[in-house]
Amino acid sequence: MEGGQGSVDPARLAKMRAMAAEGLDPYGGRFERTAAADDLHRAFDAWSGRTVRVAGRIRAIRGHGRMTFADLEDATGTIQLQFTADGLGEEAYRRLEWLDLGDVVGAEGTVFRTRAGEPTVGVASWRMLSKSLRPIPSRFYGLRDVDLRQRQRYLDLIANPSVRRAFELRSRMVARLRRFLDQRGFVEVETPILVPLAGGATARPFRTHHHALDLDLSLRISIELHLKRLIVGGMERVYEIGRVFRNEGISTRHNPEFTMLELYQAYADLRDMMELVESMVHDLALHLTGGPIVDCQGTRLDTTPPWPRVWLLEALEAACGVRWLEVEDDAEARAKARALGVEVDAAASRGHVLDKLVAHFVEPELVQPTFLLGHPVEISPLAKALPDRPEVADRFEAFVLGRELANAFSELNDPIEQRRRFMAQVEERRRTASEEIPDPDEDFLQALEYGMPPTGGLGVGVDRLAMLFTGATSIRDVILFPLQRPEPPAEPAPEGAAGRAGAGEGEA
Repeated sequence: MEGGQGSVDPARLAKMRAMAAEGLDPYGGRFERTAAADDLHRAFDAWSGRTVRVAGRIRAIRGHGRMTFADLEDATGTIQLQFTADGLGEEAYRRLEWLDLGDVVGAEGTVFRTRAGEPTVGVASWRMLSKSLRPIPSRFYGLRDVDLRQRQRYLDLIANPSVRRAFELRSRMVARLRRFLDQRGFVEVETPILVPLAGGATARPFRTHHHALDLDLSLRISIELHLKRLIVGGMERVYEIGRVFRNEGISTRHNPEFTMLELYQAYADLRDMMELVESMVHDLALHLTGGPIVDCQGTRLDTTPPWPRVWLLEALEAACGVRWLEVEDDAEARAKARALGVEVDAAASRGHVLDKLVAHFVEPELVQPTFLLGHPVEISPLAKALPDRPEVADRFEAFVLGRELANAFSELNDPIEQRRRFMAQVEERRRTASEEIPDPDEDFLQALEYGMPPTGGLGVGVDRLAMLFTGATSIRDVILFPLQRPEPPAEPAPEGAAGRAGAGEGEA
């Protein structure tokens, strides 16, 4: 059965109370382990004949008269336990009747190998460390209900060892990201999550109120503007790995709460950011997979630099025949999109229509790691323009498997032009009634007026990077606790149904 449903199992509850009645704590205290399951398998010869103390969760129980075997699972794997009436004594052996799947126990005994060749701990003593009052999911059938897996991630981790390994890999990935950047002289910083003005991106923020200060605040939608203030202040290489919040839709690529890596490097530009992204993802591949090739969803992805550079307008024309430079205004752009079967807002500007068309026709074809360049300045308000093409931003987006992985600019450091861009956004907000366009950040503009060096900036979606290395198809599979709707209230159980709760996998 799948755990997480129904109520506490009355039979388990009765066992817990029986333990307590005999003066034994069903929720025992500290237990000092001397070996892990993986140790006993990998180095059996070194452990054979030695007394060890192991602890973990019971995943299987098999009774054979006056002998009982159990599989004990810890964070490293599973080790078999052997209980015998002669080895434990009659009273301690009788107490095995209190044992259920899912119970957390500690055991002490001698390491040996059974006639079947299985490394085993012959238990001399054991104690309950935490009595499980609900049946755990079956190891054989697993936990397959996607909503339940994400809502009760602890059950998912118990039932599916591959899920635990994926999140452990994510942790190693983030640690390696930090090491990579630290070795390049970047300094990790922390900037505010609660902000008076949520800027640095175009997104609807989550809003709240600080009662002591009587101040309306938002959760940040980007880390960018605070990090660039630090560049102004003389911190020449800074980064932050932190949570960002956007009050928008949920999909396999989007979660309202997600993790970003943002970094800024003074005296650099887009070319430096390209080299950094290529080297960083290649470095991750070498350390996480052992080589430059990442197998993801049946596709072999080569992270070896240099990655291909694709110009946006050329790729669009090749994909759907649109010669964008011949599109004269917003109305013609919207008409072109609709003729191609792409729905756009009635007030969408020429630049935003281009962005929609590229997302529809070009991005899905960018399977191998690729840089997409040539975005319009209109939708890149914080990026410098190309010197010879003022309508084109010095910007790239990095794509893998058709998903955007990173976004980078040569950062705009002209405060006059930045103010003009912000005011153009305000005019767009007035025209479209968009809730996603923020007010101009006057404090950031003031910081630019003190002088910000030429700077390369980069944002990387850490969750999407984790999807790449774990092979996940949904961003929710690499976020431990993704946001979900509340469960509907449970229907009251029919009278007498409590005693018929399912017992899970192979209950003893």
